[in-house]
Amino acid sequence: MLVGIGLMPHGNPVLEPPDEETEKLAGILRKIGEEFKGADSYVLISPHNVRISDHLGVIMAENLISWLGFEGKELPGEWKTDRGLAEKIYRAEKKEGMPVVDLNFASLSGEYSRWPLSWGELIPLQFLEKKPLVLITPSRGVSRGTLVRFGEVLGEVLEKDAKKTALIISADHGHGHDENGPYGKVKESEVYDRLIMELIPENRLEELPNVPEELVSKALVDSYWGMLIMLGAMRKAEFRLKASAYACPTYFGMAGALWVRKT
Repeated sequence: MLVGIGLMPHGNPVLEPPDEETEKLAGILRKIGEEFKGADSYVLISPHNVRISDHLGVIMAENLISWLGFEGKELPGEWKTDRGLAEKIYRAEKKEGMPVVDLNFASLSGEYSRWPLSWGELIPLQFLEKKPLVLITPSRGVSRGTLVRFGEVLGEVLEKDAKKTALIISADHGHGHDENGPYGKVKESEVYDRLIMELIPENRLEELPNVPEELVSKALVDSYWGMLIMLGAMRKAEFRLKASAYACPTYFGMAGALWVRKT
């Protein structure tokens, strides 16, 4: 069963909040961790792992190993893949004709079946109790409809499964908020972030597929594709928003949101 959904940023500032706004965001992330303590597994969707131009990836490697931090921030650790759940997801997506591949490295199983984790996974995981997980990587090269349908199939699998699973979407938003940042200052980053923070509390996520392509591109985001998958999964049960927050202490915007099942 899909017990809830967490939208979690992957920027270093949430680890050591520099201001009140970011501290409030970090508080939401801690709340997500508390909410999901009863989960058996996580499904984690990250834009900063393997990049495939026209396929989504389901990681089958047994051991997930910390490898790449951001701006020198090292977050060591090792996590296990929920191989049984990963195989169910992969088979179901493949059966539905989704452009998905299963990924492993070095060995089919055992200690040499290993896969690297980046800051895109490691930062959200700092707020979550250690549990088995399934790592999924979205693709910007498939259609919006395909991403939403992938999420629907994912939601169907999780709903049918006996385990309690939490879905985690690792996502940062516009990356053009600071003229001194690596991408400079672009107005679209502010427009996109403001839109996302309207859609979330106003329960308007069904409007996500209609966000103009030009805005998504110019806003310099990495959140959009994972959120489309999230939208599809959310259609398979009834959820309510429990908490949300936004902060932009540096050149990129970060948002956190927690959805739980309606009772």
